[in-house]
Amino acid sequence: MQIKRVVVTGLSAITPLGNTLGESWDNLLAGKSGIGPITRFDASEYAARIAGEVKNFKPEPYINPKEARRMDIFSQYAVAAGKMLLEHAGLEITEQNAAKIGVMLGVGLGGLSTIEQFHTKLMESGPNKVSPFMIPMLISNMAPGQVSIATGAKGANLVMTSACSSGLHAIGYAAMEVMLGRCDAVITGGVESTITPMGVSGFTALKALSTSHNHDPQKASRPFDKNRDGFVLGEGAGFLLVESLESAQARGATVYAEIIGFGASGDAYHMTAPSESGEGMAQAMRQAIQVAGIAPEQITHINAHGTSTQLNDLMETKAIKAVFGKHAYNIAICANKSQTGHLLGAAGGMESVFTVKALETGLVPGTINYEEPDPECDLNYMGNGPEKLAPEYALCNSAGFGGTNASILYKKYR
Repeated sequence: MQIKRVVVTGLSAITPLGNTLGESWDNLLAGKSGIGPITRFDASEYAARIAGEVKNFKPEPYINPKEARRMDIFSQYAVAAGKMLLEHAGLEITEQNAAKIGVMLGVGLGGLSTIEQFHTKLMESGPNKVSPFMIPMLISNMAPGQVSIATGAKGANLVMTSACSSGLHAIGYAAMEVMLGRCDAVITGGVESTITPMGVSGFTALKALSTSHNHDPQKASRPFDKNRDGFVLGEGAGFLLVESLESAQARGATVYAEIIGFGASGDAYHMTAPSESGEGMAQAMRQAIQVAGIAPEQITHINAHGTSTQLNDLMETKAIKAVFGKHAYNIAICANKSQTGHLLGAAGGMESVFTVKALETGLVPGTINYEEPDPECDLNYMGNGPEKLAPEYALCNSAGFGGTNASILYKKYR
């Protein structure tokens, strides 16, 4: 079997920074924050009252109103991002190529808002008032399912659910599907929308969310900063079209980056806390580098998981030092969650989009709110804003509850 080279030929994004790829990337580089007071419900009694919400999203340009009413908002984001992705990639799905184009997406929690909506209806009005669309609205695999229906893609169709690693795992396994020749191209990435009463109260009960900056939301997410006190819930979608180089060249596609390594691991440690040594994340990064066959010293940029929790940021710092040794101090490390909040299952998708943009443009984004260094987190977290560093190789990291880790190595395409 001939192993195929895998490239990225399209990008799309719906984020707290903007409803398009261009708007999201421009606001990221401008150092803007997409975090503000929660508007989806009355959060006045909650300890955490802020989130990275998508603003002014309208499904109508992408989905007809009747179909939109039968989708949870995470599926609406998925269909919109999928259609924008195909437009950006210049790919038309036809009867001739449909069977070789897949949809593999990461979703962490699925339709939480749908569960809450129909549970309330059940309790107030009884079982006969629950909609027949409740189950197909809330199940997580409806994101790739609805994208397939909307675009006509008939290749591999599945969802990856591995908590906050979901999006990155989806991209990694989509790349393998292309590498093995089972698909010519895959719509992949992550999507999530859980800014709901249950979502916020559940993460608050875990002591995971920031509660000290409700008065100043844009300062709340502060990865690697000494005064970080938890993550901020975000939502949205980040999609990539991964395609064989052979297919991309045949149709004259623009190539934005190449995927050359993927690693995945488990901590075997704790339900919610990462392994304190960073061993699991280090293993995932090492795997990605070994698959690529390059030296660790060739990597000059990492898009970190960087959640703004005490344990995660320390763990990831230790993992980077374990893999790179002294070279760790030469790596430009950014944490997009400082500006978007934590998109959970969509995080790895959105951050991969931004990693590819960094390789394409040479611009490495900064990390906002990095104001007081943590002595134990002492690497270069790009606290002074974006820089033109023109990296050749970049890692993107994700970690999730259950001790799951993922790392993808992207390369500038030449």
